[in-house]
Amino acid sequence: MIPAYNEEARLQPSLVKVREYFAAQSYPWDVAIVSDGSSDRTDEIAAAFAKDDPRFTLLSYKPNRGKGFAVRKGMLAAKGDLVLFMDADLATPIEETEKLLQHMRPGTDIAIGSRPLKESNLEVHQPFLREAMGRMSNQLVQMLAVKGIHDTQCGFKMFTREACQEVFKRCALNGFSFDFEALMIARDLNLKIEEIPIRWAHQEGSKVVFWRDYPRALKDLIALRLKGKQSRLEIREP
Repeated sequence: MIPAYNEEARLQPSLVKVREYFAAQSYPWDVAIVSDGSSDRTDEIAAAFAKDDPRFTLLSYKPNRGKGFAVRKGMLAAKGDLVLFMDADLATPIEETEKLLQHMRPGTDIAIGSRPLKESNLEVHQPFLREAMGRMSNQLVQMLAVKGIHDTQCGFKMFTREACQEVFKRCALNGFSFDFEALMIARDLNLKIEEIPIRWAHQEGSKVVFWRDYPRALKDLIALRLKGKQSRLEIREP
């Protein structure tokens, strides 16, 4: 599934790449585009693509609720045995799906793309300040939430359907903190998470606003830690 907020500039070429890749595979597949209260032509583009190819569907709502809400809505609606979410900019190329699939062996519940692993190939780095803040944030996340996971924020994660349902029906955060919330809950549930080295390239047009979203993420991280395991595992209203 692909969460999208005002992605008219890059959604069409990304969907073409996704379709070309999956059409060459031997397994059945479908793609949901979740438009998070978009005010541009995102809905129009996704609806036209879905009309042309029924393997694509559009889930759309108003107003904008945040990436975490969009991902949660799409993941809980998914019907496949394996569920992948990816960013609309395809910073992690769709071909990297194969790497995650190779690690979804029996006993593995979640496979996540991880940029800091030495085997990963970062073709285009983020701007220096954003990359430095990302590393600092990741250290805090490891210390307070998911020790040993080097990259919680990469937008390329695959879940078994059972793990997807168990995790996301407990998630509550609507913003960009949803990634580490989901992985923290997965740890609480004793699910097995594997980090996978990937190819990745920074794309312009990120919706993350440095001065607004990093403080919010820190606040969310501390709140999640203070809530305790029992509270984090409460099932939320859909």
